[in-house]
Amino acid sequence: MNLLPRAQEKLYFQNAAGKIYHHASGFVRLGWGAERTSIEVVKAYYEQVLALLLNSGARKILSDHGQRAPLSGPAQAWLIENWIPRAMAQARTRHCAIVEGADPLHRLSTQSVVSASPSGFVFQRFSNVEAAEAWLAGVSA
Repeated sequence: MNLLPRAQEKLYFQNAAGKIYHHASGFVRLGWGAERTSIEVVKAYYEQVLALLLNSGARKILSDHGQRAPLSGPAQAWLIENWIPRAMAQARTRHCAIVEGADPLHRLSTQSVVSASPSGFVFQRFSNVEAAEAWLAGVSA
């Protein structure tokens, strides 16, 4: 495993949902925790993601789902109807690499978000972080 990419990251925020990092190559990495959290905690987490996108000028996201529990229906709806449109409009974010979670139910909830998200927001799913980072590196912001 190549640890160099982790050395190029700076921790920006952390709460019960997980950790948010800014990567030197110009993307924001979401490192999700395994605990199921309230919609308020998920919203606070995503608001910090948007703040980092805006403050850093980064336009791409790597969401490392790992052991993350599936998002609730209301959290999925908020993400699709509220957060993604704001990220697109305010931070000009258009690309999200997703490293698949271990839980099959989680993968189904991820697919629900991916399929219902606004057009123009491009998701690509991967089985490992290295492949996700390589894809992001090849995408022009």
